[in-house]
Amino acid sequence: MKKPLLTILLAWCITIIYAQVPLSYYLSEDTKYDPAIPTPEQVFGWQIGKWHVSHDKIVMYMQVLAASSDRVTVEEYARSYEDRPLLLATITSPANHKNIDQLKADHVALTDPSKSKPLKTSDMPVVVYQGYSVHGNEPSGGNASLLYAYHLAAAQGKEIEEALQNTIVLLDPCYNPDGFNRFASWVNSHKSKHPNPSTDTREHNESWPRGRTNHYWFDLNRDWLLVQHPESRGRIAKFQEWKPNILTDHHEMGRNSTFFFQPGIPSRTNPLTPPKNQELTGKIAAYHAKALDEIGSLYYNKESFDDFYYGKGSTYPDAQGCIGILFEQASSRGHLQESVNGDLSFPFTIKNQLMTSLSTFEAAQNLRTELLDFQRDFYKSGVDQAKSSRTKAYIFGDEHDENRTQHLVDLISRHDIEIYENDTDIQQGGYNFRKGKSYIVPTAQRQARLVEAMFEQRTSFTDSLFYDISAWTLPLAFNIPHEKLLNINFSNKNLIKKPTFAKKEVIGGQSDYAYLMDWNDYHAPRVLGQLLEKGLKAKVATKPCEAMCKSGTAYKFDYGTIMIPANQDVMSSDKLYALLSQLSNENGVSIYGIATGLASAGIDMGSPSFSALRAPEALLLVGDGLNSYDAGEVWHLLDERFDMPLTVVDMKRAKSLNMSDYKTLIMTDGNYSSLSAAKIRDWVTGGGTIVAMKGANRWLKSHGLSGVEFKASAKPKRKRPYADLSNVNGAQYIGGNIVEATLDLTHPLGYGYTRSTLPVFRRGTLFFAQPKNTYAAPLSYTSNPLMAGYISKENLRTAGNAAAAVITRVGSGRVISLSDNPNFRAFWYGTNKLFLNAIFFGHTIDSGATESIGKPIEDEDDEALEHGHKH
Repeated sequence: MKKPLLTILLAWCITIIYAQVPLSYYLSEDTKYDPAIPTPEQVFGWQIGKWHVSHDKIVMYMQVLAASSDRVTVEEYARSYEDRPLLLATITSPANHKNIDQLKADHVALTDPSKSKPLKTSDMPVVVYQGYSVHGNEPSGGNASLLYAYHLAAAQGKEIEEALQNTIVLLDPCYNPDGFNRFASWVNSHKSKHPNPSTDTREHNESWPRGRTNHYWFDLNRDWLLVQHPESRGRIAKFQEWKPNILTDHHEMGRNSTFFFQPGIPSRTNPLTPPKNQELTGKIAAYHAKALDEIGSLYYNKESFDDFYYGKGSTYPDAQGCIGILFEQASSRGHLQESVNGDLSFPFTIKNQLMTSLSTFEAAQNLRTELLDFQRDFYKSGVDQAKSSRTKAYIFGDEHDENRTQHLVDLISRHDIEIYENDTDIQQGGYNFRKGKSYIVPTAQRQARLVEAMFEQRTSFTDSLFYDISAWTLPLAFNIPHEKLLNINFSNKNLIKKPTFAKKEVIGGQSDYAYLMDWNDYHAPRVLGQLLEKGLKAKVATKPCEAMCKSGTAYKFDYGTIMIPANQDVMSSDKLYALLSQLSNENGVSIYGIATGLASAGIDMGSPSFSALRAPEALLLVGDGLNSYDAGEVWHLLDERFDMPLTVVDMKRAKSLNMSDYKTLIMTDGNYSSLSAAKIRDWVTGGGTIVAMKGANRWLKSHGLSGVEFKASAKPKRKRPYADLSNVNGAQYIGGNIVEATLDLTHPLGYGYTRSTLPVFRRGTLFFAQPKNTYAAPLSYTSNPLMAGYISKENLRTAGNAAAAVITRVGSGRVISLSDNPNFRAFWYGTNKLFLNAIFFGHTIDSGATESIGKPIEDEDDEALEHGHKH
């Protein structure tokens, strides 16, 4: 009996892995190549597949190609957090390069219905954006990109020359330089002379947080729409600059899989994506099938993956007249790994990625005019549909928080979406949209479908399973009021190209008494953090007041207002004023110089209702068993966005920690079984604050450190066939939706919020029951909380009226339990302040508003007790 071709190929891979594979393993010997163009092997001294290419070598080789081929130019479009360059190679014919700016302008005009009609697509090149390894530990794509680039640069003959005349390839060899380099370093440093396919070997078990993510441990393949990171922002700028017809995204999956290419599961395609998109994806798929058939590789499509969430690399293009294509290759993880299909070698995974890169290129040639015509029709039909809709625009803005509003303007504007400044006061839906502080996004613009995807609140679906989140309504994520407008005149409105973060000042000038800072602004915590870090004294108002500014004007201040006395031990009044002026200007936060300690109304400046604050001195535990995404979101928020010091410590070192060095312990989702409960109990009893999210609360509860109780979700009772098991269980999981919660604005966790309802991101089925002490739950879901996304009927019943935050007293300390992640993917601006409030104000929460654990420690002074301020 003859062995299957795949088995033979895998056996060949096992043999050749011990030595360098020849170039002919990857590229056909029938193709002639220009000897003046160096191969990767000639540049590195070894063939692709022998080692994992590091990112610096990718940069080196792309620059070599650009210097040696008139088909290739290379530009740097961004720098990663670790200062690595992200490159984009433009590969096309020399003639096209000479006219590249005009070709780009004509191509982009195809997406503008006011310009596209007379354009002849038969004369236009197709634009193909091909990108690799957005997950750093999925390296076969990034390694294959160099072979693909070599082929396009060096292949000779009429066929390739005509193809490049009709095609502009935008080749992005590595979407995630930091994670890619981290993984390459791991597997190369643990490679043996004789490769070991065992899954137990150290080479195949990289250390936490692993190489999948970027520097701050974010999954960049969820950031295409959200654009919170420099890698994504640079890439999206190039996407919008070119507006390609095809975009490919090369990934890896489990070792026991084969090879996947789209289309994905048909019922899980976003309904805003036109059917023609999936039709063209299917036509392109035929070319991938042919290429993999020729080398005997197993593959599949229309299973496992979907095209719903527009924040992924293969789906973001679908909302913009482009065909996004996901490739998933079974991973060798290192250089050789055992699988159910036989031992899987690194060169074999690279070859599959190379073959589908070439098949994409071939499909683009043969479907060129159809792809271009689809792109033109996509944008025209989107505008036509928007014009026929009752909704003519969306308006958004928060008059109480200009900076948070500007951050949303920043996100939306990065996607080539028209935004206009509102030039008149509008009252709608119970909101006041102020002139100059709110913005209008028309629906009848070329990005009509993407606009709808950003603002819609969808709650009905054809399928109950999702590969990723089911809702991402941007104004809800930012907790910014928004409404639909049924008619609007744009003739006199100012088109906004980018956000404008206003400069502010100390109102009233220098004070000899004190300064007040409103807590409503998104950037206020950054100011407070820097003040406390410098050892300055500050207090928070637990009641409202009205104070006279030195300018002679009285201003009203709400719960959470920060008071900074002018008389400080560590800084003169002149230097303090200079510092506050600088911070006010840099952060766009108004600070008020107060003329007197006597309030016009409410509490005076010396009132015991001002609680003393302390520097958070925060500690974040990370490491094996803990969720690296959630931990990275905390690290990024405090370090990158709010410039706050944070000590990040691996769980392995937790036993040797001197906990007295810290005031705040942050526990993200995960397994804390190796943590010493006695050590944490002693520390929190002495006055520490724990901020715990999601699953961390199970550990705290099991060790008597939290009074939170959990609500069990009901499960479907109707018996189903065995074949439905996966779908039924999957439908009970909450992959990501948006729920409505009510927030007590007088509670320290609610300081800085101006509306008592708060959109919260919900993932998972961990629900809190209401505590016995109603004051201990300042945040709770409403009775029917779903705002957007999917949730099963059973989970919706459980979620109704569930507590979302529960405060527990442990001795003199506080444990703040949050059922959800308030920092999700760095774009959930609306609940960031909830988390920051827990860090800054958690220790000030009155003991009467907590669930208690054991006997409380009475360490407050008599005066505080007399005034009812037992904190």
